[in-house]
Amino acid sequence: MRIPEDLKYTREHEWLLMEEGTVTYGITDFAQSELGDIVFVELPEVGDAVTVNDTSGTIEAVKTVADIFSPVSGHVIEVNERLVDDPDLVNRDPYGEGWMIKVEVEDPPELVDLLSADEYNGLIEQEQANS
Repeated sequence: MRIPEDLKYTREHEWLLMEEGTVTYGITDFAQSELGDIVFVELPEVGDAVTVNDTSGTIEAVKTVADIFSPVSGHVIEVNERLVDDPDLVNRDPYGEGWMIKVEVEDPPELVDLLSADEYNGLIEQEQANS
């Protein structure tokens, strides 16, 4: 399981990359492995407003359906259209070509509640120990 050091993470298993007022996010390698084979991804429209910790999309896997939670508040400036025809990109490359949403951030102070790679790894270990 990969947990890149240069990203931030949420307790809901989203990763995010911050770049000058824009955040790109998707689900983590751990999350996609827990879901199994992803068959459908529903994302917001460009221009839609998203709010931190609210649902911003859904992922349907062979086993289950899961919500995607926005790690920030802002407006969607891009979605990964490739996921419409190839949702398995999330399984194959969750931190690269399987990215999901880009948001222009409205409230940068929200970013303080994010986890480092080490903290996220600890969260996963704790969850696995409790299951």
